[in-house]
Amino acid sequence: MQDLKLYRGRPENTDGRLTREIHVYDTLDSLGIDFLRTDHGHADTMEACDDIDAVLDVTICKNLFLCNRQKTKFYLLMMPGDKPFKTKELSKQINSARLSFASPDFMEEYLDIRPGAVSIMGLMNDTENHVQLLIDEDVLKDPYIGCHPCVNTSSLKIRTEDILNSFLPAVHHEPIVVRLTGEA
Repeated sequence: MQDLKLYRGRPENTDGRLTREIHVYDTLDSLGIDFLRTDHGHADTMEACDDIDAVLDVTICKNLFLCNRQKTKFYLLMMPGDKPFKTKELSKQINSARLSFASPDFMEEYLDIRPGAVSIMGLMNDTENHVQLLIDEDVLKDPYIGCHPCVNTSSLKIRTEDILNSFLPAVHHEPIVVRLTGEA
């Protein structure tokens, strides 16, 4: 188990942190959005994610970067981490046949994020609205959203209300709410 600490807001010392992470903190601060943060090693195991969730007292969302077969439409899907993802179920709701995972190249081009750090925060980098945000309705039932600040070595806890009412309007992205059951 990691020895994680909880911090309010951005790190005091930003030495060694990537520009994309600092940009998240700058954006949240400029919008007056409060957040809690924990720093950690690469969160690449379920045990590591469980430790992070426990410190933040929130479940980090599963974020999937998807595209249609033609690679002309891109989607960022936020869903509970424990819910199975069924492509067919989502495809019907958004009228897009054959969804698949988009390549890391598109992820970096549109969201300035690398695999393993996909997050709603990346939408601030999608100034031309190439990516449509999809949020599973169960995510909206929680008062807080857990996400990465565009890197997978820190995690944030932000009020769901602040994401919906301040962050998303500021970055010009309107979510589509979907209902995923995990059934085919």
